[in-house]
Amino acid sequence: MMGKVPRVLIIAGSDSGGGAGIQADIKTVTMLGGHAMTAITALTAQNTIGVDAVMPVPTEMVLRQIDVVVSDLGVDAVKIGMIGSSETTRAVAGWLEHSARVPVVFDPVMVASSGAELADADTIAVFERLIAVASLVTPNLPELAALTARTVATALEMEEAGSWLATSTGSAVLAKGGHLEGAALIDLLVEPDGMVTHWRGDRIETRHTHGTGCTLASAIACGLGSGASLTDAIDRARNFVLAAIRAAPGFGQGHGPMGHALGTTPFDSIHRIFKSD
Repeated sequence: MMGKVPRVLIIAGSDSGGGAGIQADIKTVTMLGGHAMTAITALTAQNTIGVDAVMPVPTEMVLRQIDVVVSDLGVDAVKIGMIGSSETTRAVAGWLEHSARVPVVFDPVMVASSGAELADADTIAVFERLIAVASLVTPNLPELAALTARTVATALEMEEAGSWLATSTGSAVLAKGGHLEGAALIDLLVEPDGMVTHWRGDRIETRHTHGTGCTLASAIACGLGSGASLTDAIDRARNFVLAAIRAAPGFGQGHGPMGHALGTTPFDSIHRIFKSD
């Protein structure tokens, strides 16, 4: 599947604790064989317990990062996470509407795992422009409920809301069912033509799940950038997230980071191969 090194532009905020945001995105794209490029939209002071402070990056600087990177290195896929402000949301949407010719994966980040608000009402109100230009949007249940103004508490309601969002915006929707009750983990992809694909798995009982949404979206973008189909990219991304959860190092007192390196030291393995040659 990886015939080339996909260049993935990540437009998102920085997580000083290293578990989510730009830090998780870079680790994910790197581990999956891509080249991660960034346009940082906000700085956060946070750890596994919560978000202490947020400082948005000026919109002009966000756009400058995008333009400078794309004009030189090119881009095969775009991943959007925490956007920072309504002004930046509008500006990024405008850039995508006029310039993007590659897959765009939008993770509509609204609230951190700790419960801290990462997008205000004005920013969320502009999300529809990003969704309209995205190839895929990846909301969890609370985000899907906010985007559709519906109650989403069951698998059926999740599918109905996802279908409405996909058909009304023209973007495929991967509804993430981590907030559903029960031992099974259910995710579903609803495409604009009405096709629905389900994934089911066993829920892993752990508090070390910080950054799962960021990781999943970046992994999907990396797959799409390498030429994979949407379902293949999602399948690979889900498997990577599950493996990273199982390999979590156990850091922090709250929602801890996952183990993006999967418990290995990749350089050591390659170095041994080179030395043996």
